[in-house]
Amino acid sequence: MPIDGEYEPSSWDWVRDQVAEYEASGGTRADTLLDTGLPIIVLTTRGNQSGKVRKMALMRVEHEGEYALVASQGGLPTNPSWYYNLVADPTALVIQDGPEPRDFVAREVNGEEKAVWWERAVAAYPPYAEYQAATSRVIPLLVARRAEAS
Repeated sequence: MPIDGEYEPSSWDWVRDQVAEYEASGGTRADTLLDTGLPIIVLTTRGNQSGKVRKMALMRVEHEGEYALVASQGGLPTNPSWYYNLVADPTALVIQDGPEPRDFVAREVNGEEKAVWWERAVAAYPPYAEYQAATSRVIPLLVARRAEAS
C-alpha cells in the first residue's frame, strides 16, 4: 500500500531532483549516487511529527531481499529525520529498487547482526566507515524486510 498523504519533497535540491527523476523513470534514471556509479534506492516514510510523506535516496545495500538502511547522514552529529520516522512507525515504509515500489517493515539491529550488516554496507559504500569515524554517535542501522501481504 502506498503511504497516503501530502508529499513534502526534501529541502535538499539534489535529493528532491534525484527522487523525482528516479520515480518518473521507473528507476531507470538517477539510479546512482551523483557521479559515483553506486546504486541507490528510494525510501518513502511518513514524517513522525508532520505526518507528511517524505522521500530520500539511500545507498542500495541489499542481501537476500532485505535492505540495510544506514542512518549515517554523512557523518553529521545527528541522525537523519527518516530514522526517527521509522522508529516511530516501522511499518510506514516503502522502498523502490527498480520499477515497482514495495512495502517493507524496518527494525533496528545491534550486536553481531549489526556487525554483519555494517560489513555489507561498507562493502557497498566504503564512505560509511569514514562517516562513523567522523562522528561521536553510533550510526544506527535498520534492516528492512518485505511486509507480509494483508
